Amino acid sequence: MKRVLIVSQHFPPERSGNASRVYDTAVHLCRMGIGVTVVAPHPTFPAGTFPRIWKPSAVQTIDGVEVVRLWTWQPASRDPGFIPRMLYYLIFPLHAALWLLPDPRRYDVIITSAPPLFTGIPGFAAKKIWKVKWVHDIRDLWIDASISLGFIKEGSIFERMSRGFEQLCLSHADLIGVTTAELGRRIASRYRVSAPVELLPNGVNTDLFRPSPTKKKNQIIYAGNVGHAQDLDKVIIAVKSVNGRYNLKFLIVGDGDTRQELERLADAENVRDSVVFTGPVPREQVPLMLSESLLGIAPLKNLENLEYAAPTKAYEYMACGIPFLGCGNGEIAHLARDSGAGIIADNTPEAIASALAALLDDPERAEAMGRRGRKYVQDHCDRRTSALKLWQRIELMTCVSL
Repeated sequence: MKRVLIVSQHFPPERSGNASRVYDTAVHLCRMGIGVTVVAPHPTFPAGTFPRIWKPSAVQTIDGVEVVRLWTWQPASRDPGFIPRMLYYLIFPLHAALWLLPDPRRYDVIITSAPPLFTGIPGFAAKKIWKVKWVHDIRDLWIDASISLGFIKEGSIFERMSRGFEQLCLSHADLIGVTTAELGRRIASRYRVSAPVELLPNGVNTDLFRPSPTKKKNQIIYAGNVGHAQDLDKVIIAVKSVNGRYNLKFLIVGDGDTRQELERLADAENVRDSVVFTGPVPREQVPLMLSESLLGIAPLKNLENLEYAAPTKAYEYMACGIPFLGCGNGEIAHLARDSGAGIIADNTPEAIASALAALLDDPERAEAMGRRGRKYVQDHCDRRTSALKLWQRIELMTCVSL
């Protein structure tokens, strides 16, 4: 039996898009007859929402997958500063590399999920020192996004060192996974890439995320990380502007760095009756909450370095049969167009309000968009299909190595 190790900074019970993506991938690979081990930190993200755990390691089995939890620094603040973030990002992959040290050859393939880019440390060590096959799965341009959002200074020594390490990873991996075609193009334009590049979309578990036969509520929903890349503040202002006519509830489901800031905005705008912060909810409850909503919100900031992104939440909205309203350019606009399930608004409260009104005033159109979205993700974005593609690549890589 083939043995695969997945190294990821996030894993359930964390509720980020990548936590669910890694979980679904691991479970599907396991069902295909591969022995899968996932190495992840003790639950931490969003910061400040989980208790700190000081145990060096813990092992459990979840749905047939061996899950190894390793200690790392766990920031206590909801919006941690640069140093605690870096400790969280750096200590875990170094710990993972040390954990792997005694017997790395028990795995046929190691898969590292980035960002953060430092998860590549154990992959690089396993490939360079022990010749283990390495799949480096990249979900976004972490360095570029960090510069755009003000976390890293362009031209700083930290940027130069980070890009140098990214180049090492891309030069030594046996396979590069990317979530969108645009992400693959941007990586190829900036770095030297010799390995094959495979499109492995974020996708969605269409068995879990599916339409529920439930009555619609007069609400719209955002379900995901409440973070710096989202223009949720503009959506709050837009909801306020249309609520004299529609009396909507806007559910913000999840947690993250900017939640407290958004709560202060909702208080200042006197809209706490209509803007509801649910906090994190169990993943199994989210499909029902989506199904009973009129539409989903995916408001990426209009930054060039986010144009490669197709958010997991958009796939989940479509899988549950509701249209989505997105902001931003690039892949999210392509997804809206190709699926016929979304509309894109400019990143202003006025444009978002206008797009909201257009969908709310035409329920037949919104319903048709929801049906198209469900079919699109079933045909193109099911995580079982992505896992099968990855399994085929693993089989090919390991056969060639023999």
